[in-house]
Amino acid sequence: MTKEKFIKKGLFKLTQTSISVLFPFGAFFLILLSVLDYFITPENFVRFLTYRLIAASFVMLFYLIFKLKKNQTELFLSFIIIIGATIVPASMVELMILTFGGHQSIYYAGMIVVIIFVLGFLAISIKMTVLVNVLIYAIYLIPIILFDKITNVKIFINNNVFLLVSAFGAFGWRYFHQRLIIKNLSLEYELFKERDKLKEYSQQLEETVQERTRDLRKSEAMLKTLFENANDGILIMDDNGVIVDANQRACESYDREKKELIGTDIQHLGPDTDKNKLLWRDRLQRLLNGEPLLFESEHYGKDENKVSVEISAKAIQIDGRLLIQSFHRDLTEKKRLQAQLLHSQKMESIGTLAGGIAHDFNNILTAILGYADLILMNDKLLPEIATKVRVIETSARQASQMVSKLLSFARRGSVESVPFAINSVIEDTMSMVSRLVPGNVVLRKELDSPIPPVEGDVSQIEQVLMNLIINAKDAMPDGGEIAIITKLVEIKHNSLDIPATIKSGEYIHIMVTDTGTGISERDLPHIFEPFYTTKEKGKGTGLGLAMVYGIIKEHGGYITVESRKGHETKFNIYLPISKKQFFRDSSNGIEKVTAIKTILAIDDEIPILQLIKEALSHNGFNVIIYDNPLHGLEFFKANRNKIDLVITDIVMPSMDGAQLIEQLRKLKPGTKIIATTGFSEDIGNVWIDGFLKKPFQSSKLLSVIRDVLDRGTRKF
Repeated sequence: MTKEKFIKKGLFKLTQTSISVLFPFGAFFLILLSVLDYFITPENFVRFLTYRLIAASFVMLFYLIFKLKKNQTELFLSFIIIIGATIVPASMVELMILTFGGHQSIYYAGMIVVIIFVLGFLAISIKMTVLVNVLIYAIYLIPIILFDKITNVKIFINNNVFLLVSAFGAFGWRYFHQRLIIKNLSLEYELFKERDKLKEYSQQLEETVQERTRDLRKSEAMLKTLFENANDGILIMDDNGVIVDANQRACESYDREKKELIGTDIQHLGPDTDKNKLLWRDRLQRLLNGEPLLFESEHYGKDENKVSVEISAKAIQIDGRLLIQSFHRDLTEKKRLQAQLLHSQKMESIGTLAGGIAHDFNNILTAILGYADLILMNDKLLPEIATKVRVIETSARQASQMVSKLLSFARRGSVESVPFAINSVIEDTMSMVSRLVPGNVVLRKELDSPIPPVEGDVSQIEQVLMNLIINAKDAMPDGGEIAIITKLVEIKHNSLDIPATIKSGEYIHIMVTDTGTGISERDLPHIFEPFYTTKEKGKGTGLGLAMVYGIIKEHGGYITVESRKGHETKFNIYLPISKKQFFRDSSNGIEKVTAIKTILAIDDEIPILQLIKEALSHNGFNVIIYDNPLHGLEFFKANRNKIDLVITDIVMPSMDGAQLIEQLRKLKPGTKIIATTGFSEDIGNVWIDGFLKKPFQSSKLLSVIRDVLDRGTRKF
């Protein structure tokens, strides 16, 4: 058999195998996806289930035809079966698209699923791949053009782009996968040919051993060359499984010298377990009975490094002696890459899950913080109740920091620069880290009061303080004192050796001191460099103080360190004061409006709507709330001239906030709109007047509303 025929036969066999597996699974998957229909469009559930059952029945019919004609199945019949099995689910999806949304339907994703199933799991030729792609796209596009009126060109183009990209991606995947299959079949063909050659040479040696000594030596030299230069490792064993010879590639794979391998029982290269020993005994017996074997196994190198190998073995007779030849293909690198891919996919899934959890948790925290803030606004609140409410508020803020970490892990977090009281942040941080500090370390604070607010990200400043406190604790193994001191200072370029980028003006000076072992003069100039650490190996990454330096610099501040070996260490942080007003610092809060303003609030979370209504009604606003964006849009259409401001969530079912804002702008371009969400990047490129990041407090809500009502529109 020629190489071309061998490859063609292998590809055809692989196509038949993939049909046998994919068709029953595809039919089951078609019915299983009806669960999504129930949640997405319950009113069409029965109709869509009927479509799915009919499509699944046709797929199984094609499968039965294939099974009945399997022995007679030729390339043309397989082609007809594949085309039929492609048309059926694609047509089913197209019916769903025309029934539910037409060119705007989200069911266009079903076409992508069909492409993935057919091109991803069926081993078909490149020409058939092109034909299937064109066929699926035509089934999607032509009925929409003929039977649907395209009203939303943007979504229609978007759906077509995604579908075409998926088709091209599937084509590329199939192209490279087909090449890989052909390459593997070529290697398999070469391997079989090589084995046939070896067998032929062995037989020639047996026939000519007594007649032609010189020819024997020549053949032995040829065999030795092939043996030693083979790309795969080759081991020769006796009938007891003891290695009698090994080529150079086998020695490299197992990281052993040839003399170390020779005389070793093959089972000792694997795990030293009873299960492994029994497995090798069974394989050895099957080989001695004349059965060729092809299997994967795990062996160990000289330093116990795991080696994954594919072994092709067979027993042969040489000069009356029964030997076992085995070809060992090293799969270690391939397995490692597969493991890395699986780990990457797992981490991506965890990140997506973390982002989803954080989104829901932000909504809960918004209600907690908002109502706590409303309670604290009550001038008649009893002091003991106010204290308890502040505990709730503090706990909710700490939970908010946890959410921020989740969002950072999911890469969906955003830095929100707001004015805040640095003394409160220091007190909260010291309270949080007090559990991490041993009893022989004293935490002390000297906080200047009153003190102006600073502007920045609270969570990042907390990270700075926690890092410095933990470092100080580690520098005092025998105990000591950590002190944090704040005071208002004025920085002038002629009074301090500060960088030119630091502007003159008023700054909050934060001093973090400890009575620990200090920092040597050699280490001090490098203390803020990334990956530089004075801790023992394995106890520090060298990134902590580099992160501290970067955060302070991003906040427009400056940090210095004073220390020497055996003496106290002092970190000096200078943060510029904020010129913005900070609500909690105001004794009178926000004044109630004198002219009643009407506000429309739209959010799918009812507790948040109730919070907004209560907070704004208490401050003299007329508030209308809707938990369905479509209903809210209908109300706005009928009352657009009576509404002064719209507050809308971004992530909502039925219609997301970005689409809602676009519709509101079309109805009334001058509408003032505030968007709320836990992820600022969800807003996209839409025109809004204000932004509230969840979770938010009632005071923040009122502050943003007052700011929006007093200024013009801006683009986020």
